[in-house]
Formats: sequence, C-alpha cells, structure tokens
Amino acid sequence: MTDDTGRRKVYIVDGSRTPQLKSRGKVGPFTAGDLAVAAARPLLLRHTFPLDALDEVILGCIMPGEREANVGRVVALRLGIPQSVPAWTVQRNCASGMQSVDSAYKNIRNGDADLILAGGAESMSHAPVLFNHTMVNWLGELMRSRSIGQKLKTILKLRGRHFKPVIALLHGLTDDTVGLNMGETAEVIASKFNISRREMDEFAMNSHHRLAHALDAGYLDEIEVLYDDKGNFYDHDDGMRADSNMESLAKLRPAFDKKYGKVTAGNSAQITDGAAWLLLASEDAVKKYQLPVIASITDTQWAGLDPAVMGMGPVHAMTPIMQRHGLGIDDIDYWEINEAFATQVLGCIRAWNQDDYCADNLGLDKAMGEIPYERLNIDGGGVSLGHPVGASGARILLHLCKVLQRKQARRGMASLCIGGGQGGAMLIHNEAL
Repeated sequence: MTDDTGRRKVYIVDGSRTPQLKSRGKVGPFTAGDLAVAAARPLLLRHTFPLDALDEVILGCIMPGEREANVGRVVALRLGIPQSVPAWTVQRNCASGMQSVDSAYKNIRNGDADLILAGGAESMSHAPVLFNHTMVNWLGELMRSRSIGQKLKTILKLRGRHFKPVIALLHGLTDDTVGLNMGETAEVIASKFNISRREMDEFAMNSHHRLAHALDAGYLDEIEVLYDDKGNFYDHDDGMRADSNMESLAKLRPAFDKKYGKVTAGNSAQITDGAAWLLLASEDAVKKYQLPVIASITDTQWAGLDPAVMGMGPVHAMTPIMQRHGLGIDDIDYWEINEAFATQVLGCIRAWNQDDYCADNLGLDKAMGEIPYERLNIDGGGVSLGHPVGASGARILLHLCKVLQRKQARRGMASLCIGGGQGGAMLIHNEAL
C-alpha cells in the first residue's frame, strides 16, 4: 500500500522494553548492550520469521560501554542475527531512540527495506568517569620514562589535582554553546512561563501516581523481565514512588539554581538505565510473515531552536505535523511528551496556548490550544520512571501504541525535547480503527 506520493505505508508490528532501573550512585548490573539484548530477545522469539529476514538493526545510544563501539552491531550479533544483516547506532541526544525508528520508517517507506528492528538503549549508571588532561599527560610521561630514575622523577610530580575526575554524565548534560546544563534550561522555561514550584511538584506527584496505577492495572505489559548474573530479577520501573505527595516534594531543595530555583530532583526525570525496541514492517512483510499490526506511522518531524530553551522542542516539532495534516488539538486522542522536567512539559502546554508564542515562534496565526491533561502521559512519564536518554524516544512510541490499543483510540502524538536545542515528534495511527 502506498500513499498519494507513492510512498509505502509503514507498520509498527510489535515492541518490548526493559524495566527502567534507577541509578543510585553506583554502576548498575547491565550495560547498554545487555539491556538492548534483554529487551529484543523475547520480542524476536515471539515471531516466526527467520532472523535473516531483517533488513537492518538500528539502535539509538549516547554512551555505550567501552567494549560496545557501534553497540547496535554488537547487540545484533549477540542476538544471533546473521552477520549479513547490517546494524548501526544513531545519536540524537534525548531523541536517539526516536531517530532510530524514524530512520527505519523512512527506509521502509522509500522501498529500501521491509523489516527493521529499531530502538534505543542507555545505561546511564555506566557513564564513564574519566581522567582529567593533567592526569592523562602525566600517564603519558610515565609511559615514556625508560630508566628507574626517570620513572621515580615522574612519580614525584604526582599531585592531588591529577586525581580530579571528569564525570562524563555531567558534561553530557551540559550545552557548551550556551553554558547551561539541562536543569538550568528548565529553570529558564519556568521563569519564561511563570511556572510555580507547586505546579511542577504537582505534575511530578501525578506522574508517580499515574505510573503506580498503570502498574497495578497491568497496563505495562511491554516490559520484559530482566535477570542479572547473580540471579536477581527486575520486573518493574523501580524509581516509582507510589506514595509521592506534595509535602515530601516541597522539602527538596533546588538542584540547579540553589538560591532562587524551582527545579528539584523530585520534579525532574530520574537518571536510569533501560532499553526499548519496535519492530517495523512494510505491508509486504506483514503479509509474508503473518505479523500483527499495532499501529502505523503517519508522519515525523525534527526541529531546531535556541539551546537555552531546549525543553520547548516538542511544540516546535509537533506544530508542522499538525499543520501538514490539518489537525487541531481535539484530533489527537493521546499524547506522549517525554518528561525531561515537569516544567518543560508544562512550558510546552502553555506555549501552545499563547497567541504571542505561537505567532512569534511557530508561525501560527493564533494559539494552537491546550493539550488536555487527561490525555497526556496518562500512565506516567520520565519524572516517575526515568529518562535513559538513548531509549526514551522508542519507549514513548511503544507505550503510545499500547495506549491507543487499550483506549480504542485513533491518533497519537509522541514528542521529545532534545539537548542542544532540538525537538522531535511522530504521529501514529491505530490500524484497528
């Protein structure tokens, strides 16, 4: 089946993810590759197509392990996918998982592929702690020392400053072009849209409560159980706080602007490890391998904006899609906007509801309107279950498919802000309706 432009229709036929495991100041039990393998194996086992039917494997990841260069290829081979199937890794910061799906979508749409495994993985607890340049230079000098005397002379140069670590995660979450880390950009949005600390904490509390309800109700059946090498198992997103309340959240101190800030650890996405996959197919592949269909992809969009307000990326990416298809707020049944920060999602809601912002920044004649909270992130989001950066784009797409199925709803929109000042969005359709 093709659309009016002659492009082929692309289906999401299945998906799976790991639980998202909170980093608690220590290295977690799984690398990004481990997580990706654990999420993909049961997904592939559910289907009867031969693994060499896959045209490619695409994985989004920002910080693969030191032994996982081109982690997409490493994972594909660990899964037993034939060597003849190409596999590659993409990096678009917070939207790496969505970028992998978008790349798969366009390759199938354009007739270059029929069946692709696409997703994202991130083990943020494994983010490297590096030697600083002073230590690297000292080690180089030590390696060049030949005699015992030279080595002793070099050793005596060792000072405390050599041991100051470079924490990759902190640097990775900082935009050097504007000199702000991601939390500071969230503070900019809070100020710009006059979002109160109470509003942010209430949003965070509700994210936890929604996730707890979804878990109790069995709405998270996309999760595959993880097992570590010590016999422990992990079957749910372990950062969830079902008892979250306004009183406890109010006690938390600002994390970024210590004196005047509103953004805290409690109303920000948790640092977590996780992976998610989607299996995408053409109509030919669906028929040939008798695959189920859970959704189709209608359109995608990427947008750029000021890195200082990177959290506004979703409205910049979603707006062109809405315009191309002549859609209004009420035409979208459910929304997934990644919760990097509570204030970032609230800022997007406010921006779309303001005539001035829409006219000055989005090229609209008037406000788009307000996204109903009862149709947004209805089973929680990044604040409650975490944001494993490379995986989140794939996770929100997968869960949106599940929501549309459960609610017997037609259209869904998934979107993320992206560090560095970008936004990504994808419009999907429930093929059962």
